[in-house]
Amino acid sequence: MIHTEGWWWRPALMTKALSPDLRIRIIQAVEGQGMSRRAAAERFRVAPSTVVELLRQWKATGTYEARPQGGDRRSAPIEAHAAELVALVATTPDITLAEIADHLLAAHGERFVPSVVWRFFERRAISFKKNRARQRAGPARRDGSTRGMAGPSA
Repeated sequence: MIHTEGWWWRPALMTKALSPDLRIRIIQAVEGQGMSRRAAAERFRVAPSTVVELLRQWKATGTYEARPQGGDRRSAPIEAHAAELVALVATTPDITLAEIADHLLAAHGERFVPSVVWRFFERRAISFKKNRARQRAGPARRDGSTRGMAGPSA
C-alpha cells in the first residue's frame, strides 16, 4: 500500500518527451525567427534548459527526435567482456565475485564493484551455488552416528 503522507504537494509523475510538432516549432522560433532561447521557453511553456538541450541536439545531430528514455545505460562496459567472463567462470567455477572484479582491473584496467559483476551473471541466469564438496561440516548428531562416513571395520 502506498501511503498518502508526504504526497500532498504533488503526485509522482514520470515526464514525457515533447511531441515532435512542439520540438519543430521551438527550433523554428529560435533558428528561423531569431527568438532567444528563454523567450521561446516562455512562449511554449517549457523550461529554458529544455530549449537549450533541444537546440544543442539539433545542431550536433541534425535531428529533433526524442532520445530513448529509461533502460539500462550502465551495463555496456562489463557487457564488452561477456565472453571472457563466462569462459573465466567455466574454467574456474569457485572464483568469487571480488576475484572476477580484480581480474577485470588487472586485465583491462576497468574497475567494477562485485555488485555489477553479480548483476552481469544474474542477467544470464548464472549462479554461484554451493556444492557438497564446499559445504562446511554439519552439527553433531545426537545418536553419535556420522552421516556419509564409514564406521570402523570389523
